[in-house]
Amino acid sequence: MSPTSTEREILTYDLFGAAIKELAQTVVDDYKPDLILSIARGGLLIGGALGYAMGIKNVSVINVEFYTGVGETLDQPVMLPPTPEAVDLSGMKVLIADDVADSGKTLELVQEYCAETVAEARTAVIYEKSRSIIKPDYVWKKTDQWIDFPWSDFPVITPTGTPTGGEAS
Repeated sequence: MSPTSTEREILTYDLFGAAIKELAQTVVDDYKPDLILSIARGGLLIGGALGYAMGIKNVSVINVEFYTGVGETLDQPVMLPPTPEAVDLSGMKVLIADDVADSGKTLELVQEYCAETVAEARTAVIYEKSRSIIKPDYVWKKTDQWIDFPWSDFPVITPTGTPTGGEAS
């Protein structure tokens, strides 16, 4: 569904809290990771919240750029520096956390990065879309609607008096 559609999946901060509790319970009932690897930016809050909910202090970040705007992506996702050293992940059971498995390309890239060094890698997301090429191991909700996350559904904040968008200064 396009971002201009009037039907949207709305995630509030309150609903996010409930989603994390449910997602964390699903994970701990099945898997005990040594480390949570959060995919920045969308997975930062998910990985951190899962870390707290599951009592896991070993939370790391990998930065992947794919979306360049609303509904706009690069041809392929790209890892941005710094990336965790593969040796730091060696032999670990890793939970890869992200906000949504949309196309699945970002999760696929991170899974491939981890594949040769980790003992096991599983994936957890708040949302999964049917078109995703990766089927995450743990999902809170499936949807094909555009998702409004509470941390990204407002314009970028700029200094007071600074023009935004395409306005000239």
